[in-house]
Amino acid sequence: MKTIGQDDFAFLARLLRRRSGLSLTPAKLDLVERRLAPVMRRFGFRDATALIRELRLGRETLATAVTEAVTVNETSFFRDPQIFAPFKTVLLPAMLKARARTRRLRIWSAACSTGQEAWSIAMILDGLGLAPQGWSIDLIATDLSHEAVSRAEEGRYDTLEMARGLSVDQRASWFRPSGEYWCVTEQLRRMVDFRVFNLLDSFGWLDDIDFVFCRNLLLYFDHASRQAVLERMAETLAPDGVLLLGDTETADVGTLHEVTGIDGVYARTRAPLARFA
Repeated sequence: MKTIGQDDFAFLARLLRRRSGLSLTPAKLDLVERRLAPVMRRFGFRDATALIRELRLGRETLATAVTEAVTVNETSFFRDPQIFAPFKTVLLPAMLKARARTRRLRIWSAACSTGQEAWSIAMILDGLGLAPQGWSIDLIATDLSHEAVSRAEEGRYDTLEMARGLSVDQRASWFRPSGEYWCVTEQLRRMVDFRVFNLLDSFGWLDDIDFVFCRNLLLYFDHASRQAVLERMAETLAPDGVLLLGDTETADVGTLHEVTGIDGVYARTRAPLARFA
């Protein structure tokens, strides 16, 4: 592949920042070139220079394909046990207690990629048997990438993907073999509502969320975009709602307060923090 020139890379970085919030530095050049290779094959470009020349003409379909290809889609089931363990054993039980009267729980997986995070959350909820107890569960999973959301909705994973984070018992309980793949059960499938959504767009359709998962994504955003997204996520949370970031990520906005003892977890106000002590 012909190496992307400095001017072309700067143009591509500006385009991706506007469309996704992703902040690219020249150190990411090799990664960008690898991610663009399938797009070039799909659209028939001989090299990245020709692709970017077409991008400069404002071709929307191509811009969308490039944005989806370059944005990060790395994921696995129950990724980062240091987040999922306290969610299951501390945060979720406390929230269920707080919602005992309404028996309604709203959760948003804000960068679901190919679905493993959302299905992991669904497995935890299904394992508690909440639906038979009369609970109403809204589990919303969104991602910028149409292709990733399509794969997530399909709920079909190969052996290598299944081996990343799932135990044998989990696989047997919530997946069924289908040729060389494994598919989520219909029971689990009914629990998740997948949608294409760009975090730079309006959050107006989201409100009163108990848990927002947005892990290992915002660290790729520029500062202004990251702050804007965090502030709007705080607004979507219920008064005692909780935001779960990656364990190395921080939320330095005034409306979010770190939950003591659990890295990467923030609450909308200080008031509910005692529930998690």
